[in-house]
Amino acid sequence: MTTDTIDQTREPSRSRAVFSQQDFGLIRTAIAHYLKEVQDQPESIKYANLYHRLGRVA
Repeated sequence: MTTDTIDQTREPSRSRAVFSQQDFGLIRTAIAHYLKEVQDQPESIKYANLYHRLGRVA
């Protein structure tokens, strides 16, 4: 086997988490604060949905 063949048969390394569980809580708190600022704007729906999705993760 050549080096190229060996490299092609290796499995990809396992990905590591970018955020910790605590980070999700902090992000969710920040979004909750921002939601109050944009509550009357159309984009508030997107932030509300993100807030709820993060609640399922944290």
